[in-house]
Amino acid sequence: MNQIPRREFIKLSGALGAGLATWPLAASAIEAGNKSARPNFIVYMSDDHGLLFSEPYGNGEIRTPNLTKLAAESVVFTHAFNASPSCGPSRTAMLTALWPARNGAEPNHKAPHPGVEGLPAVLKALGYETAAIGKVAHNDWAKLYNFDYLAGPNLGATNTVEVAKFLANRDASKPLCLFFGSHYPHVPWVDNEGYDPAALKLPPTWVDTPGTRQQLAKYYSSVSRSDALLGEYRALVKKHVPGDSLFIYTADHGAQLPFAKWDLYDAGIRVPFIVSWPGKLKSGTTNDAMISLPDLLPTFIELAGGPVPAGLDGKSFAGLLSGSAATHRDRVFTTHSGAINNIYPIRSVRTRDWKYIRNLHPEFQHQTQTSANDSEAASNYWKTWLAAAKTSPAAAAIVKRFFERPAEELYDVIADPYEQHNLAADPKQAGRLAALRAELTAWMKQQGDQETVFGNPLLIGQPAMPLKSKGGKQNNSGAAEE
Repeated sequence: MNQIPRREFIKLSGALGAGLATWPLAASAIEAGNKSARPNFIVYMSDDHGLLFSEPYGNGEIRTPNLTKLAAESVVFTHAFNASPSCGPSRTAMLTALWPARNGAEPNHKAPHPGVEGLPAVLKALGYETAAIGKVAHNDWAKLYNFDYLAGPNLGATNTVEVAKFLANRDASKPLCLFFGSHYPHVPWVDNEGYDPAALKLPPTWVDTPGTRQQLAKYYSSVSRSDALLGEYRALVKKHVPGDSLFIYTADHGAQLPFAKWDLYDAGIRVPFIVSWPGKLKSGTTNDAMISLPDLLPTFIELAGGPVPAGLDGKSFAGLLSGSAATHRDRVFTTHSGAINNIYPIRSVRTRDWKYIRNLHPEFQHQTQTSANDSEAASNYWKTWLAAAKTSPAAAAIVKRFFERPAEELYDVIADPYEQHNLAADPKQAGRLAALRAELTAWMKQQGDQETVFGNPLLIGQPAMPLKSKGGKQNNSGAAEE
């Protein structure tokens, strides 16, 4: 595997990691500053929560009363994106403000390069106490970031017991940066808790089968579980965290459903992002500025009064929160380099109106952990798609599109929000295609992207479901399931 040499990486990442000592920032200068100006940063991170699966983003079918209440007291960002649509790369990019090719966590289940510390080290230098409870980083990698406090299962929390314990016993005189990572709505989904599968609306990119509807009802129920935890979490924070607090609700990527997680369509890369800051932000408003999760770290640094180091990929959007800026990014880049059963590297650039996707190896067969093993989800709905494809041309077209992708895809995301109509071959879009193609190529070069293939791919034409899990824990590469 090709990696950026450690010496070059430290140089590129500016003041992060081993470069912290070179910051134009001294502890004495921080201590001399106005401590009251340093807000608490409180973050709730849901797992696999797609943007449109919540009431604040227009879904009237799903029950998320706590998120709806939060939105009424907050600014709802409508164009927030991740750096990558799988757990490890997305979370690592958020914590380091570096895209995957630079931080080292390109495929899922790979740790960042040694020496990359990221957000906790930065905020500790600014006088903060830092804590991570539940799934904040991926696997057990939260320990690599040197949080002051770590607790809860790294697969994600299903209750707020550890939050209550931590907040009741901490020294509240220090500003706090607290991350809480829910397990919900990651698989395995809970049993249906009161949703009517037959009444649910399905996106046009799916095959409509009873199994699909039953699994979606389970996913909705898992989202509602996450919403209940959000209510508990906010109550604990209100009780135990005094002073000025900025609260953020977000997620790492979209749902483990077709054309979402592990894909660069908006269903995979667009995330909920809701910010409450009493006395600072106008409640019940929306902001359509384009932001990305790697922007979080530099934003926190600026809001805490520290200098944002050069060389980060993330860009502070503190100006959006203060009202001194109306726009942020004019495009976002996303990458996917593979998960356990998803050996399918993809890159993309998205403007406000257009999306260009490059499938690096269109000769590879696109698979996911749902389609490529014997999981419950595969048994309960994916196999019904395959069965429907045998008799329905529409279902067959959807399944074929899932498995086989062209080298390039171009979408008008305003006219075609579900990205169903690929315009890459449209002569009218030749100029736009060439411009976005060149822009993505230049960005990949700047990132040092080696286009590495992590794993053994399946080629088109091989059996559609050859990867069998062993008790849901191993696949043919011997890697643990997510």
